[in-house]
Amino acid sequence: MQSGITASQELASQFNTLLGSGAHFGLLVTIAKEQLLPLALLTASSPASSFASNITSLLTPHVKTNEALYIILRRYSSAPALVAVTYVPDAAPVRQKMLFAATRLTLVRELGSEHFRETIFATLPTELTPAGFEKHDAHNALDAPLTEEERTLGDVKRAEQEAGVGTGAREIHLSKNLAMPVTEEVLGGLKELAAGGGTGLIMLKINPETEVVELVPSSAAPSSIPELVDTISATEPRFTFYRYSHGADSPVLFFYTCPTKAGTKAIKFRMMYPLMKRAVLAIAEKEAGLQIEKKFEVEEPAEITEESVLEELHPKVEAKKVFSRPKRPGR
Repeated sequence: MQSGITASQELASQFNTLLGSGAHFGLLVTIAKEQLLPLALLTASSPASSFASNITSLLTPHVKTNEALYIILRRYSSAPALVAVTYVPDAAPVRQKMLFAATRLTLVRELGSEHFRETIFATLPTELTPAGFEKHDAHNALDAPLTEEERTLGDVKRAEQEAGVGTGAREIHLSKNLAMPVTEEVLGGLKELAAGGGTGLIMLKINPETEVVELVPSSAAPSSIPELVDTISATEPRFTFYRYSHGADSPVLFFYTCPTKAGTKAIKFRMMYPLMKRAVLAIAEKEAGLQIEKKFEVEEPAEITEESVLEELHPKVEAKKVFSRPKRPGR
């Protein structure tokens, strides 16, 4: 997901100051007036101070529990030396969460991705402490090392994304400030489902690297709700559109599932799903012309049952009892 927000001249100027001055170790950035604006340059405690000692001074007064913030930090001695932290606490306003999540890639791209070694998504102040960064490093160290071929392929894909070519993605503009890229396969599948064709099942996931909504490959559509539940991932979030044929009816249902027992790599990008759910629905309804009869939100796919779905689709109407006036005595 990307937004139409761009970097201001003030931000570009202060970012150049950070790059050219050893006296500063960081730069705080916010979003205001539809622009990325600088908040403050962070001064190192001393020319020879360590990253851990500098980061300790960050939490107070800059990091708040109810306000999103971009934090650019000089962490490494060799190029690329910077890390870009997107800090989005749970208590931040919903609109602010969406804008910061949507603009995080724009920030790095406009300032120059060659200056950044990594990007980090944080939701808690403790993640921005020396211990928090150590935990982040330990988690990254557990990832299997990439082969040279995989690294080269990743570089090619990133270059294509930044150039805006070869990605097979289309930006769907939902509002003045918010746009969302989906693959052409997703949009085509939703349109086919709206027309009553295809397999009757469209399952979507978010690529955590590109933040593009992608189609999850599937075989024949399930013939029942229990079969549908078996096809939905029990470890990663999913957006699922399903044409539920029962009797003479065949409504399209939407299921948003976000398992609590998510896998290790799902923790960081799980937050993207609630932020993007509204946009995915807008694309399905406005761009693809899909009429969704009912929407369901659960944590575990196992919570979805045929009984609960039928109750939502065909709620039982209790017959009202007519009050009978008692007869008078003697009649």
